[in-house]
Amino acid sequence: MTAAGTSPTYDYCVLGGGIVGVATAYEILRREPGSTLVLLEKSGALATHQTGHNSGVIHSGIYYEPGSLKAELCRRGAQWTKDFAAAQGIPYEVCGKLLVATDSAEYRRLLALHERSVSNAVEVELLDAAELRRREPRVTGVGALFVPGTGIIDFTKVVVALADSARQAGAEVVLDAEITALTETTGTVTAAGPAGSWTARKLVVCAGLQADRMARLAGLPTDFRIVPFRGEYYQLPPERKDLVRTLIYPVPDPSLPFLGVHLSPTIDGTLTVGPNAVLGLAREGYRKGSVNLRDAREVLGYRGLHRVARNHVRTGARELRNSLFKRGYLAECRRYCPELTLADLRPREAGIRAQAVLRDGTLVHDFMIERTARMVHVLNAPSPAATSAMPIAAHIVDLLHT
Repeated sequence: MTAAGTSPTYDYCVLGGGIVGVATAYEILRREPGSTLVLLEKSGALATHQTGHNSGVIHSGIYYEPGSLKAELCRRGAQWTKDFAAAQGIPYEVCGKLLVATDSAEYRRLLALHERSVSNAVEVELLDAAELRRREPRVTGVGALFVPGTGIIDFTKVVVALADSARQAGAEVVLDAEITALTETTGTVTAAGPAGSWTARKLVVCAGLQADRMARLAGLPTDFRIVPFRGEYYQLPPERKDLVRTLIYPVPDPSLPFLGVHLSPTIDGTLTVGPNAVLGLAREGYRKGSVNLRDAREVLGYRGLHRVARNHVRTGARELRNSLFKRGYLAECRRYCPELTLADLRPREAGIRAQAVLRDGTLVHDFMIERTARMVHVLNAPSPAATSAMPIAAHIVDLLHT
């Protein structure tokens, strides 16, 4: 690692050591070998936040609005992730995913998803109840949509491999480099903080949970706020890891950006259940009950969140209940996997989703990227950002040159 401190002017500076930031550094140097680049991460390691706390799913792009950045970049990113993992020797598995409808209303939404999958050029197979039971005997539903291309991976290993490649291409990586000031002039941008300052001709901000704060430091108009939603997981005991062979998802509610509680085999051989979605009072507090006073004040005082809460009172109450009482969480899982018991739900570390919310209460569903003359800011990059990281990086680099 490069020692922190005042440095010469770089061609590029990237803020954020999650998968999108590291992929961007990699892509810049792939396109422009010999360029000077510094990547700054405020934590003591790379991939410590959203990248290191997700479910490790290589998404297929079935859910997203046709023509949206999510739909296009996810589909391209899924193939890139598999190709990169194979080339780097990173373990992954294409296990497929079943979206399970448990009643007639969900089945109608499932049929709409089937139509969307055709628009998004995603391979799927519509199953009836009998075929669902044949493929997954422990799963119950009136029908399902099978997505054969969905896979599982450890995205932290992808970040490590990308960072190693970027370093070999000349990137400097500085950890423990919190940024508290961004200054853009006609020729350069300077990022400064307690550990030092770094000046570059162009700067990319991939700050995830801190994206809105970095935008405000840069003077961007920010008609949004990052609202942290905790995704709480459970892990099944080892003797239950073969309960299902594929990823098992409920049919998502189209009014929400969350996919619901699902059963997820992981690449390390465990089987997880989750996540739910409850308001977080600490952007980077992963333990249950974590509160950061600054974060709590900002989110609870935000008018946009008040409007979200009014629009989703029942959903919010249900998610909170399921967070406080394990039986409620279990009931969500047993709708499609009725043999699960309370004893099966063992604690696992939570994740925190950075969700951009507009002042009018709109939840931003798509990726959101803004730029100035010398900066590109990734303002909203929730799931499937890990799957889509390299196409997002390519899109960012395109913006740097237009």
